[in-house]
Amino acid sequence: MKFLTTRTARVVIAAALVASISACGLPRSGPNKREIFSGSVLQEGDAFIISVTDRVTAATAITQSLGFSSEFINAGLVGSDTISAGDTLSLTIWENVDDGLLANQGANATVLSEVQVDGAGFIFVPYAGRIKAAGNSPEAIRRIITEKLNTQTPDPQVLVSRVAGDGATVTVAGRINGRGIYPIERPTRTLSAMLAAAGGVSVEPETARIKVVRGGHTGTVWYEDIFDNPKYDIPLRGGDRILVEADPREFTALGATGAQTVVPFESRTLSALEAIARVGGLRTNSADPTGVFIFRNEGEELAKQVLGRDDIVGTQRLVYVLNLTEPNGLFLARDFLVRDGDTVYVTEAPFVQWQKTLGAITGTINSADGLATAAGDLGGS
Repeated sequence: MKFLTTRTARVVIAAALVASISACGLPRSGPNKREIFSGSVLQEGDAFIISVTDRVTAATAITQSLGFSSEFINAGLVGSDTISAGDTLSLTIWENVDDGLLANQGANATVLSEVQVDGAGFIFVPYAGRIKAAGNSPEAIRRIITEKLNTQTPDPQVLVSRVAGDGATVTVAGRINGRGIYPIERPTRTLSAMLAAAGGVSVEPETARIKVVRGGHTGTVWYEDIFDNPKYDIPLRGGDRILVEADPREFTALGATGAQTVVPFESRTLSALEAIARVGGLRTNSADPTGVFIFRNEGEELAKQVLGRDDIVGTQRLVYVLNLTEPNGLFLARDFLVRDGDTVYVTEAPFVQWQKTLGAITGTINSADGLATAAGDLGGS
């Protein structure tokens, strides 16, 4: 009778604990394949589940294209000594007459020692009038003044020099070894030369991006493209602001991968296979290679192309599915490109949940056995 009581107690306790485990659920890294597919539009969910094929990889193979607009590309090289607003000039004017327009009695030379370029870039010279100085070299200003005075005094000779001011300068900031303000000189009139003068980029060249702000225009280019495509090695202008930055793109890795984290891009393009490798690959003891998912918000036009439908309106939630066990599964994973903001999720293999369940039940039975034994001991004492 004592045996039956102990046995019954074990069964009752085990049943109660199993029921408790079933109600609470076992720990896991995320949803399984069945749960993800239940969120499909076909199951009245709000996401489209798409199996990756060669057609899908071709349609979604969009790489981030950067480059400068024509306003930057078509700008000519500036002179090596360009005058800017705020600079101070010295003007010396010789007149080939004894009684000239500007010179004092008995002198044939006039010195205007401090002529400041105003905020609009102009200077004023008596009898020559208002002259555009900013953006011109001292030699160009000399010619302009000479031409204007030539109609009023015979054969004037003009000398122009800058006595204060930095001339045309650019600001270099960000991930660069030598941040600061640099003058545009003869050796540094182009973007690549200026970056070199500033010590070069301090991030990996493959993922470095260069942003140039000029007035109301902004252009961004990959650092390597400056050397691969000469048109992107643009001429600089005074006041340009150059920002060197690391590639800001990143993706999120979750599920049965080697790491669950936010991962920055380390190359211009990143395939699904490379993305999985970046986080340590699939967990060999738990990952389901048939359940590799890429979650993405896809734009309307691309969603129409991928889904082969014309009734799509607005951005859509798409879940791309890769099965690495298929004959061409690894090739498709190699060709499918991950984009900024994607979530790469790998489901656990079905047997993992069975293992967890069995482990929980085994532990439950052992616990029940211990409790029943303890109950029996108390009853017999």
